[in-house]
Amino acid sequence: MSRTVSSWILSSARNSIVLQGKGRLYSICIPNRNKIKWKFVFSKARLYPVGSCSLDSTFSIKKAFRHTSTEEEHLSFQLSPSQVNDILRAGELSHKILDLNSKNTNSVLRFESNQLASNSPIEDRRSAATCLQTRGMMFGVFDGHGGSACAQAISERLLHYIAVSLMSRQTLEEIELAVECMKPVLPILQWHKHPNDVEYQEITSQYFENLRVYWQHLLDLDTEPGFSLEEAMICAFKRLDSDISLEVQAPQENEFMRNIALQVAFSGATACVAHIDGVHLHVANTGDCRAVLGVQEEDGTWSTLPLTRDHNAFDEFEIRRLKREHPRSEEKTLFVNDRLLGILMPSRAFGDVQLKWSKELQHSVLENSCDVEALNIYQYVPPNYHTPPYLTAEPEVTYHKLRSKDKFLVIASDGLWEMLSNEKVIQLVAGHLTELNVQKPQLDFEKPVNLGYMHSLLLQRKNRGIASLDQNIATHLIRHAIGSNEYGEVDQEKLAAMLTLPEDLARMYRDDITVTVVYFNSETIANCDRNG
Repeated sequence: MSRTVSSWILSSARNSIVLQGKGRLYSICIPNRNKIKWKFVFSKARLYPVGSCSLDSTFSIKKAFRHTSTEEEHLSFQLSPSQVNDILRAGELSHKILDLNSKNTNSVLRFESNQLASNSPIEDRRSAATCLQTRGMMFGVFDGHGGSACAQAISERLLHYIAVSLMSRQTLEEIELAVECMKPVLPILQWHKHPNDVEYQEITSQYFENLRVYWQHLLDLDTEPGFSLEEAMICAFKRLDSDISLEVQAPQENEFMRNIALQVAFSGATACVAHIDGVHLHVANTGDCRAVLGVQEEDGTWSTLPLTRDHNAFDEFEIRRLKREHPRSEEKTLFVNDRLLGILMPSRAFGDVQLKWSKELQHSVLENSCDVEALNIYQYVPPNYHTPPYLTAEPEVTYHKLRSKDKFLVIASDGLWEMLSNEKVIQLVAGHLTELNVQKPQLDFEKPVNLGYMHSLLLQRKNRGIASLDQNIATHLIRHAIGSNEYGEVDQEKLAAMLTLPEDLARMYRDDITVTVVYFNSETIANCDRNG
């Protein structure tokens, strides 16, 4: 991005209130001392006043080198390569599956993840965990809107709900007995978290109590729960969304917990979760996050296998589903300007009770809440709101039996897919794998090894370009998503400009981006296939 383009970005921000980008309209917030005045909000999330929630700062991620407003007099889009790397790599997370018995039987070899904020604070969340009482691993990406509270909550809770749904009756009874006797509870998940991922004990305790109510419900069933994996994922998604709705309606003396419940319910989030157990891959998707498989054919070429559909106004299945669920008189008002009721881009999501509750229930809950305006929560009933609910968190579950040619799975929020096609993402990951293999020759040590010899070898590797390559594939994808020019090459000036865009401008050009790439162990998959 040349200075001319950078200047155009800045000029556009200062001279106009609303800009159009990627098929969406976004507003600029104009601070006026103690008040925040919103001109017109027509975004992915809402059509009514929104802003950064007071509690959202709890979940903020520090961003360096970034301007806070286009009103600053001296804006610079210049960053050094090391500053660019510092920003891009701040959210990196990677985990390799330990091979304790010198025989890795896990079909997951490793995973790498990263995220980059556009909103302040970032509204995306991610999760990764190993199931301890059942088998398999789970990976989730959650794209929040109207604040980060809902995405934060489901990132902490959804994998637990899925794991509990999969447990045997005996395991559930053991866990319930331990709680009753105030003994240590069997751990359900082993989390793989970034150091910046936060939890608050007061909230976690309340979430655990509601999870317990759920497994008690499963125990109250007359027969062994016996859910299939697809049924377990659907049940878990729907139950958690129901709990989010009920928690905000329940009396709550603790003001902090009450405010959290309000923010979770009145914000929203889409979700994509993958469960991997041996050769069995299940992907549950609600909304417009996406999961795509990278497949290497026998001749060495790469192909893509999408495992999700975007649930929005551009999907014919979603349009037909909503028309079936509502009277014919509403057919022309279900989607307005390619948004559900003219408000929301995704047609499935957690939270967003404004599109699920009756007008009367919304009014009752908000009327009995203290100072909801301070939490940036407003009652807004869209036109033609006659037969709620219009929104569901029920996921669409896809099953795929892994083959040795299935090399990796990419799960990402729509911030990535708006910038890069499925094919481009798979091409970048495949190219990165090839480049790493080529540029990582074995170091042949001469004996005895001295420091001078080691230094010489390291310089050779540096000269081959290893030092400049992103080791984390998610970072590599984000770098290309926001920095690529029309030729598909990373333009360093454009990259720097996109990273330094002021907070009141960045959302016009890019969304929050969260990426998780899961690499498969082809040898293990092949062995599982041979053994039936």
